Order: sequence, then C-alpha cells, then structure tokens
Amino acid sequence: MEKKEFILTKKIAKHGKQSILVIPRMLEQELKPRTMVKVTIEILREVENPEGAA
Repeated sequence: MEKKEFILTKKIAKHGKQSILVIPRMLEQELKPRTMVKVTIEILREVENPEGAA
C-alpha cells in the first residue's frame, strides 16, 4: 500500500466540555474505520483569552 500524506491546519473545536478536531469530509474515503493513521500535533498559536478563563 502506498503511503499517503495529508497536512491539515485546523482550529480546535468544542463538543460540550471536550476539545475536538474535525476531519474534512473530503478525506472520508481515505480514512475509513480501522485505518491506522499517525497524528502529530504542533501548536501554531495559543488562544489569548479562552472562553471561561479568569
């Protein structure tokens, strides 16, 4: 199987109290259930005043 690489720049979303990453629908066929992926997170910019911060 050939190695495929996709680079995404995303904003972290919120789902209730959890922070989540939403994967674009265009990758739906590439990222089927049971597909093994490598995820590396590099923080590009931190939020200055996050919601609920004092």
